[in-house]
Amino acid sequence: MGDTGIVHEAVTELTLSAGSAIVWTFDPRTAAITWTPGLDALIGLAGAEDDQVRARLAQLVRPLVTAAGTDPAWQGYELEQPCPLPDGTVRRIRFRARVSALSDNRTLIGVATDLSSGHDKRQELSDRYRLLVDLTPDAIVVHQAGRLVYANPATVRFARAASASDMVGRPIVDFVHPDSLPDLLERISQLDEPGATSGASDTVLLRVDGTTITVESVAVRITWEGTPAYQVIMRDVSAQKAAEAALRYQAALVAHVSDALIATTEHGIVTSWNPSAELVYGHHAYEAIGQPIDQLVGAPLDPAVILGAGGVVQAVHRGTDGRLRAVRVSVASMDGGYVLICADETARRRAEQHFTSVVAAIEEGVVVTGATGRIESVNPAAERILGVTGQDVVGLASSLAELYDENGARLPQLRYPTAYTRRTGQPRNGQIVCATKPDGSRVWLSVSCRALNPDDEPPLAVVVSMTDITERRMIDGRREYEATHDALTGLYNRTVAIARLNPAQRVRRSGSTAVLFIDLDKFKVINDSLGHAIGDKVLQIVGTRLCGSTREDDIVGRLGGDEFVVIAHDISGPEAATGLAEHIRTELNRPVAVDGRRLHIDASVGIVIAGEDDGRQGDELLRDADLAMYQAKTKGRGRHAFFDVDLRERTHRRLQLEQDLREAPRRGQLWLAYQPIVDLRTGETTTVEALLRWNHPRYGLISPAEFIPLAEDSDLINLIGGHMLRMATEEILGPRQRYPGLQLTVNLSARQLDDPALVPAVREASQVSGLPPSAMCLEITESALMLDPTAAGRTLAAVRELGARLAIDDFGTGYSSLAQLMTLPLDTLKIDRTFVSGLGESRDAEAIVTSIIAMAHAVDLTVVAEGVEHEHQLEILRELGCDLAQGYHLGRPVPADQL
Repeated sequence: MGDTGIVHEAVTELTLSAGSAIVWTFDPRTAAITWTPGLDALIGLAGAEDDQVRARLAQLVRPLVTAAGTDPAWQGYELEQPCPLPDGTVRRIRFRARVSALSDNRTLIGVATDLSSGHDKRQELSDRYRLLVDLTPDAIVVHQAGRLVYANPATVRFARAASASDMVGRPIVDFVHPDSLPDLLERISQLDEPGATSGASDTVLLRVDGTTITVESVAVRITWEGTPAYQVIMRDVSAQKAAEAALRYQAALVAHVSDALIATTEHGIVTSWNPSAELVYGHHAYEAIGQPIDQLVGAPLDPAVILGAGGVVQAVHRGTDGRLRAVRVSVASMDGGYVLICADETARRRAEQHFTSVVAAIEEGVVVTGATGRIESVNPAAERILGVTGQDVVGLASSLAELYDENGARLPQLRYPTAYTRRTGQPRNGQIVCATKPDGSRVWLSVSCRALNPDDEPPLAVVVSMTDITERRMIDGRREYEATHDALTGLYNRTVAIARLNPAQRVRRSGSTAVLFIDLDKFKVINDSLGHAIGDKVLQIVGTRLCGSTREDDIVGRLGGDEFVVIAHDISGPEAATGLAEHIRTELNRPVAVDGRRLHIDASVGIVIAGEDDGRQGDELLRDADLAMYQAKTKGRGRHAFFDVDLRERTHRRLQLEQDLREAPRRGQLWLAYQPIVDLRTGETTTVEALLRWNHPRYGLISPAEFIPLAEDSDLINLIGGHMLRMATEEILGPRQRYPGLQLTVNLSARQLDDPALVPAVREASQVSGLPPSAMCLEITESALMLDPTAAGRTLAAVRELGARLAIDDFGTGYSSLAQLMTLPLDTLKIDRTFVSGLGESRDAEAIVTSIIAMAHAVDLTVVAEGVEHEHQLEILRELGCDLAQGYHLGRPVPADQL
């Protein structure tokens, strides 16, 4: 196909993708624009002169022309533009274009389509398709150039990822097991044209947590945003594979089970004969199938009779070798016939003959008592355990030893294990008793009793087995202690504290209960500087001092780390609780001597007082005391604070806001306000700063000072920041049409500097919106830069390479130096409002601002003054040579359409 054919194919594809469309071209060398008939009516200039149509068209496609300036040939673009009509309405037009390179002449070829008439229907279909993809149980992904570009919710669940953003952008091979990778690549290579589909194939995927899942996948060659891609639909077949494995296992079980498994018809004709049946009876399967069962086992055998008698009988069968076999036959009906399990018990019966000698040799004590309750036999192990000899106790009553229960109470003779089984015939298994030996010492026993012959009538002869568990009881006692006590300090642990705080335990005490949640201040410094060994000794000393500074009945526990709790019952009120807290702090404040070092310790204490009718559970009281402790820390550490309902409400609000903030971008609750930045030499607005705002459906407008730190603490800042960047670069296009040179400033969080996706996000926002990177300026606070200047420098350099400008915000509030500023690729320095507010009122403020401006100009940085609220501040800044300024005096933040 020649060049003309390529152009024709490009235009055809654009037209088909756009529906009913009008073709246009733009030659960047000559700025010539051509179009097909109908364009004048489409853009609201029906019948107008060509010059008017050309000017309007050039204005609408300018973002495409700008974006296509340096991109490779046949790169695709898409843009939706609002176009005002003479009647006052606005028509939405979609422009699609590609860059051609015919004979080294780069030309932008495109089509324009009216979206207004079919927009709603297409949107509805798009929404329905999106809902279908989101709700389908099958995983659906799209990968392009080896990387994921889309993953539906089912894929996120399959991969056990936190969200689709954890997967999108990563190489597809990250999620495919190496054994499945060659087959996957081979199938993809065969999809050589759009619409080509691979056959279904099993693939083993790697989840985010390292586990695997087997799926059945089908790949389809598609086009994604104008570029070839592959859509893969995956279905979880793990359960199916497991079922198939279970069937194979069952078949193997039948083939390898040691008992003879035989299936017959209702008339006793053999239909199945497993390998064990061949071994037991000597007949091969091909000989046995079709023969009567009783002929094969050498004895009368009627499955129906056995089933009617209970399903199990003991029988004697004969094999082909003529030897008799003791067999236990179990019968069950199935599928119009019977299944028989014939267990060869010949060896067991023979083993029973050796029972007596075995009992004499085992380590478990065995005693047999007769129906009269007198001892008939004792094995050597029982003699050793009980400290007796058989000749001394045979013939004596089995109640000769004193027995005690687990709580140490003496057992009546009627409750002795042997007496119970002899009287009722019911077995006793593993009853724990303590027996007194003839020498007066005691031994703990696990005793089991069974009737020697269950078919007899009571009173019965009983066989008693016993195990010496004295050592195990000692170990169990230690384990019980460890389960309720902290291993390091010996104090009660969290489990005990919660149990003692539950209403059922508190109701046994009179008066109110005070819960003191104690957290050592800056204990981490001790661990980090002196080591955990020193830290552990400090914790032990703290535990000792807490016990010494509380009442005897108070509960002192360690909850973990450097957190302790004191539970004080019968507290008269807040004054008494305050006194106890301050007494504890006084004791803890005494110097601690550890390995020749004198350390000083203080603590923050949260206090909850629970009245006798307080229904809160133990974990709830601890939670509330914990909240109060954090309240004490926020007030400056080394003090106490009481819990109140407002504190819980604030905590609940924070949790609610964190949850809602995850959904805020998707639900359209986040929006941007733009504040102008004015050139002090010309008085013109050259830049606008995008400021994020949140309209919460319940709480209304949330201050950025509240939700931005929340986003940083909960790792949502990267999601929010990316959303803000995309939104700002799209919204600024409207004002830039009126003011072509208008620049955009967007704030970055310190957490975003650590995000490897920051640079790709800036690049993508520029490409999608058409806003050149040079029109963007990213602001970073001085404190964020100083956290890790080296890492920040690398990230900022990568952003700078894209063409974006960089600014340092809130300058003067951190600890940066001129030397540090010179190492960072910065363009702009913004003076913090705290210094600007003092201009005209404080010589110190003016001196500081003068120094900052001089320092910034010395390293070729543009200076912006923040927080200008009065005209006299503006005049002083002009006199000092400041370049730019922003503040309420110059303009408040407003939505983009109000700029």
